[in-house]
Amino acid sequence: MRENHDQTSGKQKQVKGDLKKGLGKLTNDDSMIAEGERDKDKGKMQEKVGDVKETVKKNW
Repeated sequence: MRENHDQTSGKQKQVKGDLKKGLGKLTNDDSMIAEGERDKDKGKMQEKVGDVKETVKKNW
């Protein structure tokens, strides 16, 4: 199955969020940790949107 833009972009945002979260932990920066968690959550949501789009496309 080929991934659509939302799935790919969502995964990228999750990786970016993990990196920010890790950097925040290393530097004891709570705001960076929170920002990383938000980015990761946004990425998960975007990936789910992509999954739904793929399901709809398959069933049409």
